[in-house]
Amino acid sequence: MKRSLLLAAFLALAPLPAAAQQGQTGIAFAYAPEQGSGMCTGGSPVAALDCARRKCVEESGAAPEDCARVAWCFPSGWSVVVGVMHKEGIHWSEFSCGWPSREAALAAGDVLCDLKFRDYIQECAVGGLWDDAGNPVSLEGGM
Repeated sequence: MKRSLLLAAFLALAPLPAAAQQGQTGIAFAYAPEQGSGMCTGGSPVAALDCARRKCVEESGAAPEDCARVAWCFPSGWSVVVGVMHKEGIHWSEFSCGWPSREAALAAGDVLCDLKFRDYIQECAVGGLWDDAGNPVSLEGGM
């Protein structure tokens, strides 16, 4: 049993063959609390996360050290960000990516905002949605 788990873990960490990666892209998010965020797509986690951090700095005016690299998914899948407000007034954003559909990403946002599981949260709502190519998608109605 232990060998099977070890083999499964090793295979999960092994790089995908080039043919499987062709045409796919990843998505990366960087975030500066109470200041802003940045998002980039790309095939390399290092390049995409660095790009997201640069965009966070450029778009929010935050210092580079304030823009933390918070999420990377490959393939990108659908992505969602939720805005969270603590009962004590502090607020932040949480990013989730890699979902197979719009519906799945929005359901992930619903789970992140389920106050039954997070009694310290005052408010929470989905604030952004991106398709599997990294394009922003309206939260109103269907696509």
